This record gives sequence, C-alpha cells and structure tokens, in this order.
Amino acid sequence: MVWVVIVAALLLMISPVMWLKPSARQRRLAPLRSAAMKAGVKVVMEKPPLHGIGTPMPGYRWSYPSDAPGPRFVLVRASEASDVLEPCVADWRWRIEPLRPLPEAARQPLEALLMRLPQDALVVESSEFAITLWWWESQTAERFLSYVEDFKRLRDALAGHADRPGAKRAFGSPGN
Repeated sequence: MVWVVIVAALLLMISPVMWLKPSARQRRLAPLRSAAMKAGVKVVMEKPPLHGIGTPMPGYRWSYPSDAPGPRFVLVRASEASDVLEPCVADWRWRIEPLRPLPEAARQPLEALLMRLPQDALVVESSEFAITLWWWESQTAERFLSYVEDFKRLRDALAGHADRPGAKRAFGSPGN
C-alpha cells in the first residue's frame, strides 16, 4: 500500500511537467517560424481577411520599403471565396482588386507564385505596408523557404505602386 501512495505522489509531481512538454505540432512549427524570421519574414497571428474565420490565423508578412508603399488587394483561394468574385488565376479569386492594373513585372511573378502555393494557403493580401500570406503552416521550413525569394521578388515589383500615386507612410504608422 505504501508503494501505491509513493507512485501516486510521484505521478502527481510529474504530471505538470508533462503539460509543459511541446506538442508534435509545436515542435514542427518552431523550426518553420524560426527559418521564416531568419529570412526576414514577420510572422503574425491575427484575424485574416476572410469571412467566417473569427480566430487568429498565421500570417507571413514581407514589408514594403517605407518610401515605396504597395497596392491594396486581396486574393482568396476559390474554395474559400464566393463564385461571384472575379477569377484571377486558376484556383484564386479577387476579393479586392487593385485600383490600377499591376505592372507586368509584378503580374507574372504573382501568378506563378499563386500556382505553386500549398492548398492551405487561403489568402494573399497586399496593403500599402506589406504583402501577407495567410496559411495554416502545413509545410516544412525547407519547403517554405522555396517561396521566400518569389515573395521578395513580388514585393520588390509591387513596391512603389500604391493605389494613391505619391502616397507616403506617415511617421509612426504601423507596418514594420
């Protein structure tokens, strides 16, 4: 009987430690997010620009230079979008189209990137501050890093093509 009490006491002491142990998902995401941050990508947990999703979702953000804001647009995967939205390419629809046509140097990289993004990538959003990929982080760090240069090329092609010509960020405005 004494041994049972000792084992029960040890289990009660060890159980909180087991709760602190990271889950398999957390162990998988740590290297992915670390690699993204090392590559200059800001990882955020915010509500995405999607109807019906009220919980925070991971967003991977590439900031535009402060003196060259980008255009405003939102692309949504067709599985998450209404059929009334204008098609963009293959499985993507415009939720918010840019006010001016995208430059050719940006349109081609955007379309190529949309074709190869994983199925859990639901939204590509551009604001005057940054371009953001909203996805559920299904891939490994190595696979994600294959998209980084394409997003940087797209960001550089879109930089300076804000919807309002001559738009500059105000001092202290968000986006960095």
